[in-house]
Parts: sequence; C-alpha cells; structure tokens
Amino acid sequence: MLYFKNAEEVLFQWVSRVCSGSPEEIAALYNESAVLIPTFSPHTVIAPEGVNGYFGQLASRDGLGVRLHSKALRKQSLSENLHTLSGIYSFEFEVDQVLLSFPSRFTFVMDISLPKPILHHHSSQVPRNLS
Repeated sequence: MLYFKNAEEVLFQWVSRVCSGSPEEIAALYNESAVLIPTFSPHTVIAPEGVNGYFGQLASRDGLGVRLHSKALRKQSLSENLHTLSGIYSFEFEVDQVLLSFPSRFTFVMDISLPKPILHHHSSQVPRNLS
C-alpha cells in the first residue's frame, strides 16, 4: 500500500504545511524514528516531540514561508518506495520587521509506503562563496 503517489508529493505537502504554520501537520510527515538536522538549530532532533517543537518555534516567526527552487530538485530512487530528494529551498520570515530570505540546501530520505514517510531530513543554509 502506498500512502503517497511519489516522493515529490511528500515534499510538496511539507512545503505547504510549513507555509500554513501548523507544526503538528508538519511533524505528522516525520516517521517516529526520523532524524532531523534542522536549518536553524545546532542540535539534531530525533523524537516526534522534538520535531514538533522545532517547527513550532519556526512557525512563531512572522511571515514564515518556504519557496522551493524546483529546477534544483534531484531525486534518487533507492527502491520502489525508498527515495531521496535533494535541492534548494528558501525560508522566508521577518527579523526585526524586515522580511528576510534564507536559501538552504536540503536532503530528504523518505519511504512513500509509510503513513509518516520522512525518515531523514538534513537542511543547512547555503554558505556564502568565499572566492
């Protein structure tokens, strides 16, 4: 049984849920044993409560949104149901009443045969070019 048609559907659901600002709905996509290496925290998150807490803190930011750079999206199929998606998205939210954008790299590992398909999620801000 497949809970999602494909890995991209999970990613689009994730983006939509982040933009809606509901931490519970975002956390519902993460498997109970998922590992989250978040964009805006130095700590790895491994428990469902931690995932909910991280996205709850992020959702408290005014103007929160995330924009997917679809041309940068790369998919690797590891099996029929197990996939990785990597690419770039930009978080947007207000800091001191100014809307800022934070381009970030991401990798998701997901099993679309599970109701909570995200097994691993790593996200980090795109570093500045030093040259």
